[in-house]
Amino acid sequence: MGESDYIIAPRPRDPRLTERVSGTDHTGSPVETSVTVERPLTLFLNSREIVTLMTIGDYPECLAVGYLLNQNMLRGDDAVTGIDVDEEAEAVVVRTREETDFEAKLAKQTRTSGCALGTVFGDIMETFEDVVLDPAAVIHTSWLYALTARINTTPSLYLEAGAIHGCVLCERDRPLIYMEDVGRHNAVDKIAGYMYLNGLDAAGKIFYTTGRLTSEMVIKTVQMQIPVLISRSGFTAWGVTLARQANLTLIGRARGRRFVALAGQGRIVHDADPETVGEESRAVRRKAAQD
Repeated sequence: MGESDYIIAPRPRDPRLTERVSGTDHTGSPVETSVTVERPLTLFLNSREIVTLMTIGDYPECLAVGYLLNQNMLRGDDAVTGIDVDEEAEAVVVRTREETDFEAKLAKQTRTSGCALGTVFGDIMETFEDVVLDPAAVIHTSWLYALTARINTTPSLYLEAGAIHGCVLCERDRPLIYMEDVGRHNAVDKIAGYMYLNGLDAAGKIFYTTGRLTSEMVIKTVQMQIPVLISRSGFTAWGVTLARQANLTLIGRARGRRFVALAGQGRIVHDADPETVGEESRAVRRKAAQD
């Protein structure tokens, strides 16, 4: 399997995503290294400015739609009629056929001199509590080992320059969509947006992230109705609590043959002998330690 097997793969050689910067190393010797570029992207929903995101700038349409979906500002039954990206103005406008529920709520909060953020968070938690994840979904340990090995050796900005997070949508032992960004929330939003815009179903899917398993990552994964979340990193207490509440299978510290599951263990099928699995490469361990 190669990079071409992905629907979307990282683009570490894209000149817009990194810059070469000169400096010195620990001995004082001159060095030149790649650094990740970040740029602002202001998101509009119809005529209303929503937020300015710091991003590497690729797949702005997916990022915009995914952000709106994962913030419950855009619902599945809202018809998106157009997405306009203005690179010079560093802005993206998502247009819908009719005014969304969020715009009406935000207008009401503005009239009463209140803040809409609490309302948005409340809506997210209400949706989170209503989601039922597929109880028949499974994750084979043979798939997990194959996925982590494949993802960790895929050419990426993470390996090229660091200072970035990656999220990968997978099915069985195959990674499908690998998005990267300076924030893991942006990377997951890009995948959510791609799934929405391309009609890609969450059934049978697995989600992988290089970042921590926080409450935010758990909430976004549950909202996307994906029943399994894997990370090479660790957990937060609230992330674990929410995963258990939603019956999300939460697997962290997945490195080489090792992993820890703290929620939804009933979906795990132990069909691989860990002793036959190699440890991850020194290059991957070194990059992870740097970040």
